[in-house]
Amino acid sequence: MVCNLWSPNLFDCLRKLKNSRYPLSRIMIGGLFVVSGFEKLVGPYQNFLYVIQNYSFLPFFLGEIAARLLPWSEFFLGIFLVLGLWTKWTLRAVMALLLMFMGVVIQALIRQLPITECGCFGGLISFPLPVILALDTTVFVFAWFLSFRMEEAERCSLDRYLARNESA
Repeated sequence: MVCNLWSPNLFDCLRKLKNSRYPLSRIMIGGLFVVSGFEKLVGPYQNFLYVIQNYSFLPFFLGEIAARLLPWSEFFLGIFLVLGLWTKWTLRAVMALLLMFMGVVIQALIRQLPITECGCFGGLISFPLPVILALDTTVFVFAWFLSFRMEEAERCSLDRYLARNESA
């Protein structure tokens, strides 16, 4: 949809844009998870294992399992959110992952671990721990609000499309 500022229907156009904030939020959160997961998947899993070990949070064997599974989880949860597939459950899983990420970062900050960057986006982008905690918290709050506005969040989604085709 293209909005023309000089159009007599400007207010209708702005109203439609306002209503699209929920699916756009869902797609942006999903995109963030796709990028994060993909960036870890294209590199050797040992890179992410090293990041996990820096947090001194998990025993080695669990760290190795996490290094192999978390990137795939992030990637597919992100794809599901972007597409709007199983949106309610995907959003809950994303919120659970975000809570876990925030817990790991908080414990690293409390213990004053010598971690200069989070490793959340592989080698693509690096953030200091306080910044990533703020980012995770912000994304969690957006996801939490979306979970209460599921009807609006499922606009432009496969869930909505499939439900419409089932009833036909």
